[in-house]
Order: sequence, then structure tokens, then C-alpha cells
Amino acid sequence: MAQISKEIMDVFNQPGRIGTLGTADKNGQPNVAYFGSLRPMPDGTITVGLTNNRTLRNLEENPLAVFLILKEGPVTFQTPGYRLYLKVRDIHREGPVFVEIKEFISKHAGPEAARGIAAGVVFEVSEVRSLVAMS
Repeated sequence: MAQISKEIMDVFNQPGRIGTLGTADKNGQPNVAYFGSLRPMPDGTITVGLTNNRTLRNLEENPLAVFLILKEGPVTFQTPGYRLYLKVRDIHREGPVFVEIKEFISKHAGPEAARGIAAGVVFEVSEVRSLVAMS
């Protein structure tokens, strides 16, 4: 599992940061969605709460994803950002991990947002790359 550096943690914790999660279904049909709720955990995993949406369906069929995280907009070649290559470790529809994710979302996005959560996903980080890699 790849390590999440202090620099990446700083971007995750930056107010106003931008993040998109790219997934694909079992046939390779891609999808990308804006997410503000992905968060790094002390054990090096990343969690997110999902509704019954295309992203969740894709992850149930294909466990691989990429999270693009940017410190700020507008984006230039100097904008701090990273590409985190992820693999689903677990999808929780009940239990303590699911409850914790819903509580986090309720606290940060409100109870209405938390009510819509159908699953909590735990990812392992397989690779980290900078936003711009010229080599």
C-alpha cells in the first residue's frame, strides 16, 4: 500500500480543495464524479460514503479507481495536486465502519446528506502521482 505524505494530507485538509473520483464498470465504461467527502484514515486507507449511484455500481463491478485531488482552482501546471490510484478493500452497507462514515458525513455535510448514504467504501492506495508528470 502506498503512503499518504504530509503534503497530500495538507491538500486533503485544505478548505475549498477540489476532488474527482474516476471509476469504470466491468466493461470499461468510465465515469467521473466530484467528491468532497473522501478522507484519509490513520491506517493509510481512504474512505467515502456513497449513495446508490453510478460510482457505487462501478466499484461493485470493478474495484479500481483514481482520485484526482487539487489544492485550489483555477488549475495551472503549478497547481498543487495529486492522483491517487485506489483499490476497493471493503464495501460496508452496515456495521461500525458504515455508521462512522455516515456520522462523519452528517457532521460535515448535514443529516440530510448522511441519510442518503447507502454504502461506506474503504480504499487502499496503490500508487500516488503528482498532478502533472512531465516525464
